Amino acid sequence: MSNSFGSVFKITTFGESHGRALGVTIDGCPAGITLDMDFIQDELARRKPGQSKITTQRKEPDSFEILSGVFEGKTTGTPLAMVIFNTDQKSKDYSHIADSYRPSHADFTYQEKYGIRDYRGGGRSSARETAARVAAGAVAKLALRQLGIQIHGYVSQAGDIKTSKSHTELDFSLTESNIVRCPDLAVADDMISLIDSVRKDGDTIGGVVSCVIKGTPVGLGEPVFDKLHARLGAAMLGINAVKGFEYGSGFEGAKMRGSQHNDLFDSKDGKVTTRTNLSGGIQGGISNGEDIYFNVAFKPVATIMRDQDSVDVHGEAVTVSGKGRHDPCVVPRAVPIVEAMAALTILDFYLLQKTTNL
Repeated sequence: MSNSFGSVFKITTFGESHGRALGVTIDGCPAGITLDMDFIQDELARRKPGQSKITTQRKEPDSFEILSGVFEGKTTGTPLAMVIFNTDQKSKDYSHIADSYRPSHADFTYQEKYGIRDYRGGGRSSARETAARVAAGAVAKLALRQLGIQIHGYVSQAGDIKTSKSHTELDFSLTESNIVRCPDLAVADDMISLIDSVRKDGDTIGGVVSCVIKGTPVGLGEPVFDKLHARLGAAMLGINAVKGFEYGSGFEGAKMRGSQHNDLFDSKDGKVTTRTNLSGGIQGGISNGEDIYFNVAFKPVATIMRDQDSVDVHGEAVTVSGKGRHDPCVVPRAVPIVEAMAALTILDFYLLQKTTNL
């Protein structure tokens, strides 16, 4: 299995949803980064279960411990290891599907690929694995903060309800002011009502997380096969339940003419800028210094509180009943995951640029 991400700032995650712990090792972390422990814990709290009525009610504090790579509050440049212990597993909630395949889950594919699977919440395929990514992403964010790079994720759509405002019109300080993490407050209330209604109906819905990266220097990206947008796309598509990725004008750009879509260059105070930013801050696979922005589409959570037809490991017809604690909509908790993967990608490319262009 591919459990590592990155080239220079390289992370490897481990652990299962119902195992003793989840964790991550970071190899290539620069020395001298001041680790704000409260910030890392806050990032994990944004992703943790049980934080509101529209998320799973599994109660995990997601407290983390650092095992190595830090001395007197600063990174040492040696491998940094972090662990998050599970405390509220209820594995019996999954005993009824020990031999059955849940629709649209990884049960069947894992069984066929490995000949064995951990049916307790999906084991390694569970989205709980992303806690380790958020922990590593928090370290990357702290490093990027020193470089003046900021990452802002938010929910732009839940089901068929979405904000009509572009990222340039939004106040990102409002994102954490509501449980759905949408900075368009009028739309946020409608999203919350929809998700809660779907939850009460025993069903789930999908949505979209949008992300903006500000302050990225010019020059990040390694054409031709490691373009910046290609790596960002891979990072996002590697998140559980993600079904789509688009950056800049995305699919809307396909409707436009070149005369409408081209970002014309300007020079202000000796700095080259663009009048528009339909390129999404990336041209030729390389960052151009403008805001990088993209959308990540998430499918409805596969576990629903309704009976569904399926088959078991013997190919016999069965009925799978929804049990346990699950999100009616994953996007509110996915915001810090998207931010984390963006931070890991940008920092990795920044460090790679330093080694290849001294």
